[in-house]
Amino acid sequence: ELHLEIIVDRMKREFNVECNVGKPQVAYKETIKGEAEAEGKYIRQSGGRGQYGHCWLRVEPLARGKGFEFGDAIKGGIIPREYIPAIQKGVKEAAENGVLAGYPLIDFKATVYDGSYHDVDSSEAAFKIAGSMAFQSAVKKANLILLEPLMKIEVVTPEEFMGDVIGDLNSKRGQINEMSDRSNMKVIDGLVPLASMFGYATSLRSLTQGRASYSMEFDHYGEVPKNVEQEIKEARGKA
Repeated sequence: ELHLEIIVDRMKREFNVECNVGKPQVAYKETIKGEAEAEGKYIRQSGGRGQYGHCWLRVEPLARGKGFEFGDAIKGGIIPREYIPAIQKGVKEAAENGVLAGYPLIDFKATVYDGSYHDVDSSEAAFKIAGSMAFQSAVKKANLILLEPLMKIEVVTPEEFMGDVIGDLNSKRGQINEMSDRSNMKVIDGLVPLASMFGYATSLRSLTQGRASYSMEFDHYGEVPKNVEQEIKEARGKA
């Protein structure tokens, strides 16, 4: 982030280029914590051939990092085989667009287990829509949550500023895991949400008279607290 600030400043000073600098975006994700089932039915009749797609889906959570799995539990040809990939595609596209706040939905399994079809009116397009409808209905009943990237942070600071640094990290929803000594400095290790860390290089300089340094790397995705989730949804017009 500091490197970007320097580059933008140089572009303005040396090349007289005005830069349109936006606020960095956080790559939130969505997932589910529970299981649920729902029906998707897409039927349209407007003269001539209609549209008919109908399926039942079951959704369940998977371990973090497992991605998306699709199961086919259709028996006895109640939905012809050629329409199953269309249902899967409807689920996958709906997941990529998100349901809770418009972020990709990850680490879940969706299984199609029931439904029906029409000899004349059924089509891949109708079953894709039905699959998307069933999926969106099911995940809304499956304890849908928002995930955020959590960063492993190490701050090296003179002891006199340690209290201020810890207080600042706590105010950013940080979690202090360990404190240790390194030469004549104090080392603070912890976890912080990426969303809270924009502008941290500047604020750390201010807190410590420029005498502290920090490093940060991605650790894992964690659940966003409900009050913060509500703010994110409102900012995206999804509340």
